[in-house]
Amino acid sequence: MLLDKKKLFHTCVVNQSRKCLLYKAGTVPYKTAWEWQRSLLQQRVNNSDSEDVLILLEHPPVYTLGQGANPKFIKCEFDKSTYDVYIVERGGEVTYHCPGQLVGYPILNLQHHCKDLHWYLRQLEEVLIRVLAIYGLHGERLPGLTGVWLEGYKVAAIGIKVSRWVTMHGFALNICPDMTGFQRIIPCGISDKPVGSLSQWIPDITLEQVLPHVTQAFAAVFHFNLIEVHFNLDFLTPHSSPLTPHPFIQST
Repeated sequence: MLLDKKKLFHTCVVNQSRKCLLYKAGTVPYKTAWEWQRSLLQQRVNNSDSEDVLILLEHPPVYTLGQGANPKFIKCEFDKSTYDVYIVERGGEVTYHCPGQLVGYPILNLQHHCKDLHWYLRQLEEVLIRVLAIYGLHGERLPGLTGVWLEGYKVAAIGIKVSRWVTMHGFALNICPDMTGFQRIIPCGISDKPVGSLSQWIPDITLEQVLPHVTQAFAAVFHFNLIEVHFNLDFLTPHSSPLTPHPFIQST
């Protein structure tokens, strides 16, 4: 079921094509990516003329919870888990990242786009809906829920943090992941709707095939001129303050 378009899209109009730096980062540990986002966000808070950024990557298996996430949506004892678990500053409940899931972290200054968080969330959904359409798949929004669904399965999750109109965190599109990690949680706190991946509809699909479609859709929806940046992750220097581990995890 699609929402009424009049309720989906706001009056913000973006006419100017802006430059956006594109980082195709491969597989990156969650903590490294989080610190990278924090650094990029702070740079843009300090200098509003800095270019927008889109980071596309995969994570090794990891669970993350938004601030205020409810532990009732966790089915296992995370202190006995072999996976990393973090509480971060995005909104939303517990979710799972792993290889085969394409994660996008837009670091955008919404002052140059539209200072409306609902607009921004709908734009992220629109990017992913356009990607599904390329494969002849009809992605949908559901009333009152953020993300993208395909025939009743949630195939894309979205969770953001905005500081002084600069965004971080973003979206996760399930392409061909090992879905068993989702069995240990109630993803996003939604107990009556299953999660799925594009491989259920396109068995041989790969992340590498989908990634260029995501970049093209992102550029079109946000009116960006994407400029790919080649880099080495070794330049990232860890911050002094670590991510907050889940309270159920015992220090070792």
